[in-house]
Amino acid sequence: MKNLSITQKKWWLTAHILFSAIWFGVTVTFLILSISVLTTNDSQVIKAYYTSMLQMEQTAGRASLIGTVITGLILSIFTKWGLFKFYWIITKEILTFICLVLGFFFIYYWTLNGIHLSEESIGDHFMANHYQLMIWIIIQVILLAIIFIVSVFKPWGKRIKRQ
Repeated sequence: MKNLSITQKKWWLTAHILFSAIWFGVTVTFLILSISVLTTNDSQVIKAYYTSMLQMEQTAGRASLIGTVITGLILSIFTKWGLFKFYWIITKEILTFICLVLGFFFIYYWTLNGIHLSEESIGDHFMANHYQLMIWIIIQVILLAIIFIVSVFKPWGKRIKRQ
């Protein structure tokens, strides 16, 4: 396969960084909104927080995740980096997959469940759901931060080819 030119690589890398930053920003905003839920007992405000989280997940969250994955694949396939040549890239791929599963399944599910439970009452079931959601959001923030750190420092070097 033909590699990207230097200019093309810079444009794809810029898009990758922007999509990743948006994804991280959406996740941090999720964390802020979930912390804000703990500061009120007003069910309408809580429902508004959860509805905002759901809207972000269905729009900017998904778009930025898809953009990050596509640009990352293009950069891996059409540059010297490759998909499996470097341990730091493999680490990013694994962590990205974990974040994808966290976002599409766990965080999305507990956000929808929180909206449903907030319509009934802000009781023990709602709070248990909310704390589970917060745990998954915190895990995702940490994993995304690790991905950024790995991207900057590129530890572990190139994989040794086995004969």
